[in-house]
Amino acid sequence: MHRTNITIDADEIVALGASLQRIDQKILTPVKVNGSKRIWYQGIKEPYFDVFLDLREEDNIEWFQFTLRGKSLSWNKAGWQTGITNEGSVNDITFYAASKLINTDNKLDLSFVKLAHSILQTRAGDAIFDKILALFEPDKIH
Repeated sequence: MHRTNITIDADEIVALGASLQRIDQKILTPVKVNGSKRIWYQGIKEPYFDVFLDLREEDNIEWFQFTLRGKSLSWNKAGWQTGITNEGSVNDITFYAASKLINTDNKLDLSFVKLAHSILQTRAGDAIFDKILALFEPDKIH
C-alpha cells in the first residue's frame, strides 16, 4: 500500500476546496451508460487536482473519483479504493493529461480518505458536493 505523503495545512485545504471549478460539459467524453452524465471539477492553479463523478437518474452518484498530487480516491457501489496515479511521473511526450492510469492500493489509505473528505467539506452546501459528502458515512468506509 502507498501511504499518503501529502501534508496540507488548514488554509491550503480551504484554498483547494475553493479552487474547484466545474468544467464545461461540452468538452467531456459522454458516459457510455444510458441516462448517466459525467461532471468534472478541476482545481485552478493545481494541475493534479480533479473531481469526477457520474450521475444517474435523479442525480444519484454511480461513480466518484478524487485525485490530488498523484493520489487517487474513488468510489462506486462496490466500495472505496485508493491508489497512485501516473500524473507527475510520466516523462514522455505521448502523455495526455486527461488520461490517468491508477495503480490501486492493496488496502484503503485512510489518511488520504480523511484528507479528501476535509477538502470536500469546504464545499458543503453545494448540492453536488453534499451528495459526494454523503458517501463518506463512517460505516461505509473500510
